[in-house]
Amino acid sequence: MKATSILRYALLVVLSAFFLLPFYVIVRNAFSTQAHITSPRWQWLPNVHDLSNLTSLLANDSIGIGRAIVNSAATAALQTALTVVVSLMAGYALARWRHRLARVLLGLTVFTLMVPASMTFVPMFIMTAQFGWVDTYRGIVIPAAFSAFATYLFRQFFLDFPVELEDAALVDGCSPWGVFWRIVVPNSTGIIAAVGTIVLMGAWNAFLWPSLVGRDESRTLQVALSQFMTSQGVRLPELFMGTLITVVPMLIVFLFLQRYLVRGFTTSGLR
Repeated sequence: MKATSILRYALLVVLSAFFLLPFYVIVRNAFSTQAHITSPRWQWLPNVHDLSNLTSLLANDSIGIGRAIVNSAATAALQTALTVVVSLMAGYALARWRHRLARVLLGLTVFTLMVPASMTFVPMFIMTAQFGWVDTYRGIVIPAAFSAFATYLFRQFFLDFPVELEDAALVDGCSPWGVFWRIVVPNSTGIIAAVGTIVLMGAWNAFLWPSLVGRDESRTLQVALSQFMTSQGVRLPELFMGTLITVVPMLIVFLFLQRYLVRGFTTSGLR
């Protein structure tokens, strides 16, 4: 038994090392020079006291990292809030609507998951341009407000939600809208936090759609970092420093909300 435990922990250590290796490379290169990064001789420990890469990154007015960070934070927060609200109501409706048409709508919702996102970019961009939403927060947030994946997760959660609580509230004189916001939502914080965390990470790391819609005023951090890769070369120190800045906020969010990713899918959140 002891040998089995040793082997198990040894395997976990090896897998953890492989998982953390990309993060080590990001930190190492973020505090290294271009010569050190491209040198054939590997330098294990970077000079963490050298903040020249950070200074150069923030001082680059053509890239506008400060503005890009604000744009990414704003669009990610807005998209998360809007997606959670829309998917929460849609999932609840699909779970409680006892009609054969509900199965059709559910099938169409799940079918959208099988359609590659790149196939919808052209019609979505045409509609966004016609609405005048190019280079605006609306153009980035609203087209991504509906998530079939989040709707399906909420629908599966509400199928196991005790209907007796809702019936009791209706008997006490609460309206259906009041039942949803006063009974259902407060007892669904686990799944809301879990879905919100997934949507937030996806919105923060999104690149392709923001690169099509976001131009100057609404350019996000991911799009801004791509400006360091040109036909003349790749500015690796600034690129890795920007990547480190991008990773840190989501790492903090994940450390605080990781417990909800499991608890939200396995429990109903009821006390």
